[in-house]
Amino acid sequence: MKYVGAHTSASGGVFNAISHAQSIGAKAFALFTKNQRRWDAKPLDTQTIDKFKKLLEQSKIFPRHVLPHDSYLINLGHPEDEKREKSMEAFLDEVKRCEILGLEKLNFHPGSHLKQIDEEICLNRIADAMNMTLNKTSGVSLVLENTAGQGSNLGWKFEHLAYIIDKVEDKGRVGVCLDTCHMFTAGYDIRTREAYDITMAQFENIVGFKYLKGMHLNDSKPALGSHVDRHDSIGKGKIGLDAFKFIMNDERMDDIPLILETIDESIWAQEIKLLYSLVD
Repeated sequence: MKYVGAHTSASGGVFNAISHAQSIGAKAFALFTKNQRRWDAKPLDTQTIDKFKKLLEQSKIFPRHVLPHDSYLINLGHPEDEKREKSMEAFLDEVKRCEILGLEKLNFHPGSHLKQIDEEICLNRIADAMNMTLNKTSGVSLVLENTAGQGSNLGWKFEHLAYIIDKVEDKGRVGVCLDTCHMFTAGYDIRTREAYDITMAQFENIVGFKYLKGMHLNDSKPALGSHVDRHDSIGKGKIGLDAFKFIMNDERMDDIPLILETIDESIWAQEIKLLYSLVD
């Protein structure tokens, strides 16, 4: 069974993301557990934690279908030690917030070398940061998101993701979130049945579907292989509707959060219905 939702607003309190998800007919959702544009954040108070857990239980959305996202400021592969340390502290805080809320995953972009260190050194720094975080926490899996490869961002090749996973000591608490727009603009075609099957076979052979913990379902404004990250509404971009039909009928995507980050949140409810209508 598929669990489709969207990245809903937690403005005014993390619990508000739940009601926003329910209002669009979502069976899954993503959220920021703190302001993604700030390094610091107030600790979650007992009242907020209790309200979040109560509303989540009432919503019938399972914790495994919630995919929190960390702050975009964080760069675990930062070439400068002091700035990387700041990222690691913020990342640890994000994981602990998920832990406190009873959530099972934290989705994050791997990191960037900023053209100051080579790719392998950067990937090692990311993996080391993940190992340190896993050693200080419990119950939350770290979910690497593939990127478009814009600028110096790593994670756009399946090989990048596999390299990091290989270096992570606790394989039971690491996973991948595949973003369709990022995948497409990184050069992985999914527009036709043949192209989709080839790309998914590559993912299986290089990373493995056992690590797939979620997806971001986004169409793409830029072209295949452009390495530009600009999302579009489902079926209205360069990817087109067929790819999303393949995903909605692929059993390998069952029982994971399938999250919309498309550009017009006013039509998220319609997009969720559209995606479910694609199921044969």
